[in-house]
Amino acid sequence: MGGLRPLIALALIASSAFAAGKSDELPNGLYAVFTTSEGEFMTKLQEKYTPKSVANFVGLATGTKAWKDPQTGAMVRRPMYDNITFHRIIRDEMIQSGDPTGTSSHNCGITIPDEFLPGLNFDRPGKLAVANTGQPDSGACQFFITAGPVTRWNGKYTIFGEVVKGLDVVTAINHQQLIGDKPEKPVKLISVRIQRIGPEPKSKTK
Repeated sequence: MGGLRPLIALALIASSAFAAGKSDELPNGLYAVFTTSEGEFMTKLQEKYTPKSVANFVGLATGTKAWKDPQTGAMVRRPMYDNITFHRIIRDEMIQSGDPTGTSSHNCGITIPDEFLPGLNFDRPGKLAVANTGQPDSGACQFFITAGPVTRWNGKYTIFGEVVKGLDVVTAINHQQLIGDKPEKPVKLISVRIQRIGPEPKSKTK
């Protein structure tokens, strides 16, 4: 584990450079493009460091992984993140989505294990993470993106990506007028598009 921290740090330094607009080209990797009613933003997914969380998110976004339909209770395979809302916002901290009911309480019929790593921390805005119930290994379909550093969440939520373009859109969503922790005017998540730049990573062989 000791050798993992510098490798993650180098990857995150690269991500931060692109998030700050220091290059027009993105490095090879797996990305998610979020189209919202406030504009688009792009995240680079940490498939090397949090493979289970990334695979879960990609499967739900593309409709290849089954999840529970809140109306019928049946397990379905269709893109889960199309035409839902950012249903929960904490000012200057995060925006949350991934619940088709918009209540934060939908049981989507799956859970995934936590993937906490020492180099993946909530030290700046733009971190994409798995929401959970506060219990171990309770992450599922909901996710959030930070709007500022929230270090008290380190080691409590799996970070599986980081915003590399469009952080201003995340900020705009976070600054919506609120009633409690809900936007006064619903903010739509129209779609999540998965995009790979460069070749597929080589599979490890035993």
